[in-house]
Amino acid sequence: MKMNLSTDPWIPVVWQNGRPGKISLVEAFQRGNDIRDLALRPHERIALMRLLICVAQAALDGPNDHQDWKTCLPRIAPAVAAYLRRWHRAFELFGDKQRFLQVAHLNPAGKTDDDEDEGNSFSKLDLALATGNNSTLFDNAGGSARSFDPTQLALMLLTFQCFSPGGRIGVAEWDGKPTLGKGSSDHAPCLAGSMLHSLIRGATLLETIHLNILDKDTVAVLVAGDTVPTKEQSRVAWGCPSWEQIPSSAEDTKAVHNTTATYLGRLLPFTRTIRLQDDGTSMLLANGLKYPPYDQWREPSCTIVQRKGQTEGSPWRVLGASLDRAPWRELHALTVRRISRNSNGGPVALRNLSSTEPFDLWVGGLAADKAKPLDTVEAVFHMPAKMLIDSGQRLYENGVGYAQELANRLSRAVLNYRKELGDDLTRREARDQATKVKNKAASQYWTDIEREVKRLLDVVADPISLKDENEWPRTLWGKVGWTAALRAFDAACPHNTPRQLRAFALTRQNFFRSAPPNNLKDKAKEAEA
Repeated sequence: MKMNLSTDPWIPVVWQNGRPGKISLVEAFQRGNDIRDLALRPHERIALMRLLICVAQAALDGPNDHQDWKTCLPRIAPAVAAYLRRWHRAFELFGDKQRFLQVAHLNPAGKTDDDEDEGNSFSKLDLALATGNNSTLFDNAGGSARSFDPTQLALMLLTFQCFSPGGRIGVAEWDGKPTLGKGSSDHAPCLAGSMLHSLIRGATLLETIHLNILDKDTVAVLVAGDTVPTKEQSRVAWGCPSWEQIPSSAEDTKAVHNTTATYLGRLLPFTRTIRLQDDGTSMLLANGLKYPPYDQWREPSCTIVQRKGQTEGSPWRVLGASLDRAPWRELHALTVRRISRNSNGGPVALRNLSSTEPFDLWVGGLAADKAKPLDTVEAVFHMPAKMLIDSGQRLYENGVGYAQELANRLSRAVLNYRKELGDDLTRREARDQATKVKNKAASQYWTDIEREVKRLLDVVADPISLKDENEWPRTLWGKVGWTAALRAFDAACPHNTPRQLRAFALTRQNFFRSAPPNNLKDKAKEAEA
């Protein structure tokens, strides 16, 4: 089998005319202005963007500072073309020489290169497929033999190295010594804390890449933390792509440091030691290198937020992808332009943006429960420029707080309706039933109001309709919130029989007439805690 990622097509895209296609790494840059977007699942998009960013920055060896970033866009495509010609051999997926994101001298524990081995199925590289402990819920082919073409394997390998979950894993011999971890492994860098990633989206793929690359000055501050970096620290923090310095073993100190503790090196990690077998059906798979998570390292696309109720340890944490809390409810945190390790802050690339221009923000991630991937989340938002300043972020947060307060009142109203029917769900023994009833109403409410987030962003862009927190019901955001809450209440509270109709009318009347409280934000935070 033959496959070179730099010249063979494997990246799924959508062209400007709306048609799908597949391109090579070279084409991603040479034809980047003709490509509207990538056509990938959220975790695949994140992994591929890390590759594209890494290639662009390695080819430019920069940009050096923000001014250099402003002018480097026309230089990216020709610089990448020359770079990929020079490093063409590093992007081979198979063969006897250097391979992309794979290590040499990897053997099953206790065996040599000449021994036969049963290997592992390629399907383990796709976190959505039912293999081993992965659920068969969304994969009816679980347990059957699978085959993948090289274009699929390239994307699967790249994504797996960025997102493979921790847990039990086989032990192999790498350069004659057992792989690290003694059969256990940590999350890959992009999955630690179920990390929520954010990327700035441009009108074309090339523009998107440009918007998300970082200059050397910013990287030096990011890696150095709160100290002013020296020139030597800046050089070391930058590093080089992992394919330029592949670790020959876990004891290859210089190469291991580059790929685990530098900006360019970590973009394409060796989280697992992998060797694809030439038979095209199996591979060797074992634990790889250890990648320090936050707060030892801050991934450029992550968001740092303050812990709630933290009494000891770090007061900050990585904002994680949640299946219960949609990304739009976190936009006030995702747009904070600070890169200190010890303060709240969104994706580092926000520093590239002007505070006067609107922008598109893609948000996504893979949620996991310990070693088990759960599901992906993804959303795109058109953001007003005011979301990049403190006043806009506070206003947005207050708007989310208002929506949360409506949700709290909806839950109380549903319980009051049941109480009017003679079914008091506030009793301890009825707690599970109460939760089920409230969740049904809340699910519809949050689904409906999510479709109207643009109304909240409109208030941030032009807050003239909002004089203080008591004015939220008069804004379009407030009106759609009330509409969503009442619609959810109507659906959750049957009103067919005379008895139901009486309880419904009394409860709905009280719910509708109740005045919004003044301290919406505080009450919403109390409810979440």
